[in-house]
Parts: sequence; C-alpha cells; structure tokens
Amino acid sequence: MKKTCPRCGAEVHIYRNPFPTVDIIIEIDRRIVLIRRKNPPEGWALPGGFVDYGESLEEAAIREAKEETNLDVELICQFYTYSEPNRDPRFHTITTVYVARAKGEPKGGDDAAQAQLFSPEELPLDELVFDHGRILTDYLKWRYGKDQILARETFRTKVPRCR
Repeated sequence: MKKTCPRCGAEVHIYRNPFPTVDIIIEIDRRIVLIRRKNPPEGWALPGGFVDYGESLEEAAIREAKEETNLDVELICQFYTYSEPNRDPRFHTITTVYVARAKGEPKGGDDAAQAQLFSPEELPLDELVFDHGRILTDYLKWRYGKDQILARETFRTKVPRCR
C-alpha cells in the first residue's frame, strides 16, 4: 500500500505488520481457566489479548488475565510463541503464551462473557477458537505428558522447542 506525504508529496510506504498478543494458561489446583468470548469469533478461549503500546508482554499478560478473569496471576514462565499467519481469522497476530498460577474463582469480565475452570480431561478442545486447542495440546503434553487425553496432533514447528 502506498500513500503520499501531505507536506512534500513524497511517496510513503505503509507496512502491514502482525499484531503482538499474549495468551495466559492460568492453573488453579491443576485446572485451567478458559473464557467464553463475548465478541466474534465466539467460543472458548484462553484469557489474553493485544499488547498495548508502551506495555511489556508480561504487563499485558497480567492485565489481560485480570480484565478477563478478575484473577491476580503470578506468571511462572513464558511457554512458547505461536505465529502462524492464519491463527486468528481476523488478522495476522503473533502470541506469546505465559503459564501462570492464581487463587480464587474466575469471573468473566471485559471481553469475556464467562470464565470457568476445566480439568485437563474436561477441556472443550473442539470448541476453542483461534489456535488455542493447539496451544493447550502442546501445554498438556509438556506439563503432564498426557498424550492419551488429547484429541489433536501437536503442531510441529520449524525450530525445536526449548526443554
């Protein structure tokens, strides 16, 4: 896409870049918090959202967790980054996924109509939006080694994961 500078008339290139996002896998007593989205695409999802300008990824993860679940989280580790261009049907996003702990009962807020706890065996993998089924599949294999409960094949990346 090209535009013209209103001052000098020079051609200005407009670049399209992916949007940085965060997703948070919040565990409470070996159960995982999911939210039911208010906005399209509708369905279950990990809590998360867009990184605000001037905000670190960690700050965004803590903020999004609070806004969507009303939980104060402790970030444990940075799990992985997912960057497939089609992972979000709306536009190209790159998400950095964090693992967090919390206490209490989640309550949906902001973009979340509902927040609920699921055991690994109860996760509604077929009702998850974006690539969150893939993310949770990868997480459960990493965290619990539970290949037997997972319905989906783990996404293979071009670069091996850190152990």
